[in-house]
Amino acid sequence: MEPGKKRFLFGLLLVVGALSSYGQAPAASNDTLKISLPEAWRKAEDYSRLIVIKKKATGISDEEIKDAKMERFPEVGVKGSVEKASNIPIYENGLFSRPTQHEVIHTLYRAGADFYLNLYNGNKLNLKIEEDKTLHQISLIQQDQAISDIRYKTAALYLDLQKSLIFRKLITEDITDQEKQLKEIKAFYSHGTVLKSDVLRAELDLSKRKMALVTIENDILIATQKLNIIIGEPDERMVLPADISSQWDEHTGYAQYLAEAFQHSFPYHISEQETERSKIRLMQVKANIRPKLGMYGEFYYANPQIFLYPYNPYWYSLGVAGLKGSFPISALYHNVHKVRAAKLELEKEEELHKDTEDKLRQQVKEAFLRYKEALVQIQVAETNVAQAEENARIIKNTYFRGTSLITDLLDANVQVIQTRFELAAARIMAQNKYYLLQNITGIL
Repeated sequence: MEPGKKRFLFGLLLVVGALSSYGQAPAASNDTLKISLPEAWRKAEDYSRLIVIKKKATGISDEEIKDAKMERFPEVGVKGSVEKASNIPIYENGLFSRPTQHEVIHTLYRAGADFYLNLYNGNKLNLKIEEDKTLHQISLIQQDQAISDIRYKTAALYLDLQKSLIFRKLITEDITDQEKQLKEIKAFYSHGTVLKSDVLRAELDLSKRKMALVTIENDILIATQKLNIIIGEPDERMVLPADISSQWDEHTGYAQYLAEAFQHSFPYHISEQETERSKIRLMQVKANIRPKLGMYGEFYYANPQIFLYPYNPYWYSLGVAGLKGSFPISALYHNVHKVRAAKLELEKEEELHKDTEDKLRQQVKEAFLRYKEALVQIQVAETNVAQAEENARIIKNTYFRGTSLITDLLDANVQVIQTRFELAAARIMAQNKYYLLQNITGIL
C-alpha cells in the first residue's frame, strides 16, 4: 500500500478513537435516576400540563351540573328606592298661561322583596341538567384519554432509551471481541500468515463500530432528554430504566381485544355521549312549544301611601302572591325548522358513531396484527442470531486456517452484530406495539 494511503488510514483511526472517547456517556453517579415504567407513568401524569387542563375542565363541568340544579330553587331578590318628586303644575287657562302649583309629597320611599319559583317550563331545566351531566361524562373520558396517551408516549420514550442502552451494551461487547480478533490477526501477520491488507481492513471495520458507538451514545443522550422532559426531570439528568426485560401478553385474541375496545375505547365512548347529547338537544328544542307555569310573590313597604285614595304621608305595606302562566303561540311555527335541524344533527351524530365504530375495529385489527407480527419477528430474529453466531464461528476457524478471506470474516462479524441489534429492536418493538394496542383499546 502507498505511504500516503497508510497515513490517511491511520489518521482516520486516530480521529475515530477520539470521537469514541468523546461520545462516552458519563458513569452512573448519585444523579442517575433509576426508574421503572410505572414510576415514569406516575411522574409523567403528575407533570403533564395537558392532564391538569383536562382535570380543570372536568371540575368546571361538575360545577356546571351543580349550578343547573340550583336553578330549581326560587329566584329571590330585594330592592329599594328613594325618589324626589316635584310639584304638579296645573294649567287652568291653557298651556301658555301661568300654571298653579299643586303640592305633593316630595320624598317617596320604597323597600321590598320578590320571588319567582319555576313550576314547569317544558322540562327544560331537567334536560339542561342531563346535558350538563353528558358533558361532564365526556370531560371524564377525555381526562382518561389524556392519561392513556401520556402513558403511551412515556412508554415509547422509555423503550427507546432501553433500546439505545441495549445497543450500547451489544456494540461495546462486540468492540471488545473485535479488538481481541484484531490482535489475533496482527499476530498472524507478524508470522507472515495473513496480508497487511487484512490488518487494515480489520482496523477499519473496528473503527466503524467505534463510530457506531458514538452515534448510540448520542441517541442515549437524546432519548434521555426527551424522557426527562415528559417526566419533569432536568434535561441533563441520567436515567436508567429499572426493568429491561420485556413483558407482553401472547394469549389474548383479537375478539377479546375488540370486546375490550368497545367497552373501554375513549373515542368510541365520547362519540356515544355526543349522540346522547344530540338526543337531549332534540328534546330541548321540542320543549319550546310547551307552556310555562310559575309561582311569584312580592312584599314591600312604601311611604307615602299613594296606593289608595285619599293619599297620606304614612308608611304602608303590601304583599302579593299568585300563579303566572304563559304559552308561546309563535313557537308553533318558529320551532318547525329548529326541530328539523335538531333531528338532522341527531342523525349525523348517529352516523359519526357508526363511523367511529368502524375506525375502532380497523385500528384494533391493525394494531393486533402488527403486535403479532412483532412477536413472530422476535422468533425469527432469535433464529437469525443463532445462525449468524454459528456462521461466524465457522468462518473464523476457516479464516485462521487460511481457507477463507478476510472479507468473509468481517461480513460474518457484521451479520452477528446486526442480528443481535435486530433481536433487541424486535423485542422493544413488540413491547411498543403491545402498549399501543392497550392504548387503542383504552386499558393502558
